[in-house]
Amino acid sequence: MSIAARLADVRAGIDAACLVAGRDPADVELLAASKAHSPEAIRAAYDAGQRLFGESYVQEWRAKAEHELLVGLPDLRWHFIGALQRNKVKHLLGRVACIESVGKRSLADEIARRSAAAGRTTDVLLSVNVGREPTKSGFLSEELGAIAEAVHGTPGIRIRGLMAIPPPRRDSAESRADHRAVRALRDELVGRLGVPLPALSLGMSADYAEAIAEGSTEVRVGTAIFGPRG
Repeated sequence: MSIAARLADVRAGIDAACLVAGRDPADVELLAASKAHSPEAIRAAYDAGQRLFGESYVQEWRAKAEHELLVGLPDLRWHFIGALQRNKVKHLLGRVACIESVGKRSLADEIARRSAAAGRTTDVLLSVNVGREPTKSGFLSEELGAIAEAVHGTPGIRIRGLMAIPPPRRDSAESRADHRAVRALRDELVGRLGVPLPALSLGMSADYAEAIAEGSTEVRVGTAIFGPRG
């Protein structure tokens, strides 16, 4: 199948999940996770109507963002979705629409410091370790509120919502419970901070239907669009 055909299948699946959940498909954005895929593949997805792409490694993203096939394309947006070292923050500022993987206070502070020094405000999502997995980064639920309060209002950074990658579950009910827990944390933060937090980046190829049912506003899909990584 072509990338355009795969992309159409994924969009149809999202539309179907929205129909079941009683949601407007326009309220759920598809992020094409393009890590390890070529500029040519990204351009094929762009030509098929995809506009939001997510990358996980700064050096790889820079090479793609500066590739002749992708430079200057109208409406093309990048999100950074991988683990981010503080010394790499400077390469992203002003060039990605959102850093989704903020799971350490020190990283949030570095983004704020560098952004404020450049006269910018960088949108971020706070990463939640909803499964309390020791191998994953992200804030635990009990520390999220204090972290969000500390970061909120700091010049140079703006919290737009939460992201999470729950552990694989045996059935859809368990998967929905994970996504529901993240949505509840977001709703608590809205009350605590007194600002809208519209973004919930939840759900990937295996669980986006469950995530959509629980309020996800962005699903991240890679292989189902681009095929196996090279």
